[in-house]
Amino acid sequence: MSGVYKTYTYESVSVPALQGVDLEVGGGEIISVFGRSGSGKSTLLNLLGGLDFPDKGEIIVEETPVHKIKNRELSLFRRKSVGFVFQHFNLIPYLDALENVSLPLKYQGIRQKIRREKAMNILREVGLEDRWNFTLSHLSGGQIQRIAFARAAVSELAVILADEPTGQLDTRTSKELADMIRTMNVKKGQTFIIATHDPVFKEISHRTLMLEDGRFTTDGRGKTL
Repeated sequence: MSGVYKTYTYESVSVPALQGVDLEVGGGEIISVFGRSGSGKSTLLNLLGGLDFPDKGEIIVEETPVHKIKNRELSLFRRKSVGFVFQHFNLIPYLDALENVSLPLKYQGIRQKIRREKAMNILREVGLEDRWNFTLSHLSGGQIQRIAFARAAVSELAVILADEPTGQLDTRTSKELADMIRTMNVKKGQTFIIATHDPVFKEISHRTLMLEDGRFTTDGRGKTL
């Protein structure tokens, strides 16, 4: 990400979200981006994942120029390169854990037997193999967020973007989730970029960055706060 600007307009009022942001992330890094609400953290993730486009600047993920992707190619980019985890989970409530986790594989055209095997393996890795047939109403917030990470990780994508993943969790559960992310990172070499207020992520991150008023207080490349 280089020289990225993004401004939103609400009722004729312009609100700058990112102002000339540079960010370089190496493969297999865990990066935590801290900042107050409104500092631009969610916008940063949305742009990296192709959920929105910059007004100016370049965004390259896995050699793909995301800022130039045409709409019809976006879904393919997300299926092959980037997984998302959101604060409010974005899982399907009437599906059980196994069905939620295996859903991305279905969209990739993978056969049902292989989808099931892969989903069960990742549920085992996040400690939920005994909850595979539970729907969300029968699971705790921490368990649901683990399922969200399992769904993002099941396709073995290179990059996982997480927006306030512990925002609805207590301190103990947040620590467990952070430990799970570190384990997944070590085992699979996946890159995690996490937008957060939670200091628990400072313990597992290779770098922590502070975003204020749409700008990094570091240069976004190598300095650690």
